[in-house]
Amino acid sequence: MRSPELAALELRRFARGRLPRAALVALLLLPLLYGALYLWSFWDPYGRLDRIPVALVNEDAGATAGGKKVDVGDDITEGLRDSDTFEWHEVTSAEARRGVEDGTYYLSLTMPGDFSKRIASSSGGSPETSALQVRTNDANNYIVGQISRTVFSEVRTAASTKASRSFLDKIFISFSDIHGATVRAAEGADRLNGGIGRAKKGSKNLANGLQKAKKGSGDLSGGLKKLDKGAGDVEDGSRRVADGTQALADKVNGIAGKVGPFFKDNEKSIGDTARLVADSAAGIRHNLDTLVETAPGAAEGARTASGALDTLYGARCETPPVPDTACPELKKAKEAAADVVEVADDVNTLIDDQDGDLDRLDKNLATLEKQAQALAERSPRLSEDLDDSVSRINALNDGASAVAKGAKRLHSGLGTARTGAADLDTGVGLLKTGASDLDGGLYKLVGGSGKLAGGLHDGAGQIPDYDKPDRDQRTEVMADPVQLASRDLHKAPNYGTGFAPYFIPLSLWVGAMVAYMLIQPLNRRALAAGASAWRIALAGWLPVAAVGVLQTAALMAVLHWAIGLQMVRAAGTVGFLFLVSACFAAIVQWLNARFGAAGRILVLAFLMLQLTSAGGTYPVQTSPGFFNAIHPFLPMSYVVDALRRLISGGGLEPVRTACLVLVAFTVGALALTALSARRKQVWTLDRLHPELSL
Repeated sequence: MRSPELAALELRRFARGRLPRAALVALLLLPLLYGALYLWSFWDPYGRLDRIPVALVNEDAGATAGGKKVDVGDDITEGLRDSDTFEWHEVTSAEARRGVEDGTYYLSLTMPGDFSKRIASSSGGSPETSALQVRTNDANNYIVGQISRTVFSEVRTAASTKASRSFLDKIFISFSDIHGATVRAAEGADRLNGGIGRAKKGSKNLANGLQKAKKGSGDLSGGLKKLDKGAGDVEDGSRRVADGTQALADKVNGIAGKVGPFFKDNEKSIGDTARLVADSAAGIRHNLDTLVETAPGAAEGARTASGALDTLYGARCETPPVPDTACPELKKAKEAAADVVEVADDVNTLIDDQDGDLDRLDKNLATLEKQAQALAERSPRLSEDLDDSVSRINALNDGASAVAKGAKRLHSGLGTARTGAADLDTGVGLLKTGASDLDGGLYKLVGGSGKLAGGLHDGAGQIPDYDKPDRDQRTEVMADPVQLASRDLHKAPNYGTGFAPYFIPLSLWVGAMVAYMLIQPLNRRALAAGASAWRIALAGWLPVAAVGVLQTAALMAVLHWAIGLQMVRAAGTVGFLFLVSACFAAIVQWLNARFGAAGRILVLAFLMLQLTSAGGTYPVQTSPGFFNAIHPFLPMSYVVDALRRLISGGGLEPVRTACLVLVAFTVGALALTALSARRKQVWTLDRLHPELSL
């Protein structure tokens, strides 16, 4: 018989009674126990989290920030109650602790009493972090604890974002304040720059003025030095004058004391005497004039008379024969005449030689005459004039004394002024130097203040000034600056769809494994008839492959129409699963045909190796190295990858690779089964009496 006929003959055995038919139905529906029931139970666990009881403890006492009441705990509590995450029960801290311990609640979320206060502290001087307190108990359920960490991480992020918004809003308001202050500072810097410019001009004028003042102070110092020397001379002179006037006053007062009574008693005599002196001076002046006029004639007459006497004396006393008795007298007369001539010549010579002196004598006599005349006129008042003169001399003495004292003070003051002028000159010199330095410094300051004003204007332009809408937008962005822009390529709509590529091949492997518990891997009739090994192998494989097709059809129908599995490539998925069923059937057939009763244990072990290395739940890279090593050599690894692309979408390269791998495994398994069939055609003691029978 041919292999299809042998396969049909094998399947007809299940139509011979109720129990075989029931066994066939159970065989067809067995993959549903693994595939449909597993997927149904895992279909959408995250969509039913609102059935998980969780304790919520809100101990937050609230806080005040910026004059506003802050109740972050109440806000989070309200948000959690409105959400579909968990079944929230508001309880006390003690009730939450007991409930998590005894399993009443899977976990608890606690907001401490200072929760709002710590969050509000971000806008104060001592910012503190706050914390949401989560208590889990893995003894209740480990997965719930893992889910809660994800959920509460989002809750923490939301609370942190809200706190950040408040803090950043204050920062942006501060930016606006800083911008305004910088603008005002820039305007002030402009005014400062203008003021410094005017100060620069003033400092230049000051420097020029101080330069002139330095020259003037030098001149003043020199002048005061000379004045001080002159004042010293004045002091000495005035002191000597005062000493002289004092001596004069003393003498005058002494004489006046003596002369005063005399003047008073002899005013008439003094007047007469003065008039006599005046008249005598006038007579002398007249006689002096007569002397000047008659002196030459008198000299000439004296010479004539002397000559006549000489002639007479010669004639009477020298030449006569008898001397005259009168000769002695004539000789005396002659000698006297000679003396007179000599005197007359001397007088004449004196007059000629002293003509200027005679003029002065005349003037002096005129003055004496005038003064004597004046004295004669004032003689009646000499006593009064003396008293007046004494008073005047005393007043002169007092004035001279006062002048001496003033000169002394003047000298002393000019000495101080001289020293002060020297200090002033030095100080003005220092001021001049300082003014020059100030002018240079202000020159630099003008440039610096200009740069300052420019920098402040530039800074004000760079410092942002946000209005409320702009501030709200920026606060929103900076409070949560990084959004997770996730883009799911071929997104699985739920948990069950994501796990379907893992559970479906598992159910088909179990189906093939159970099928070979009811169907012989090698047809005994064909073995006994001596059929070819390939025919025997195909005859044992085709019935299970056909059952696998029915199992696949039943499983996918229930998954699609009953549970709701949506496949991007439904026809391709079903066709590929037919190939998967055929491959699994060939592998299970070979293990049973080759190893007999032990093969069933190997089938189960082979399934375990495939489940742990296929990467159906977590990526295989997260598994230990052993499972990474066997991953590429097991068919289910390729089946899982291909089903993901067929169910959720994506490139078909893994599907093509999986088909080649499955065909290779199928052909290889059938070849090994044929080899086992060939060996089974030879009966041995081990076959007649197996060591293990199941």
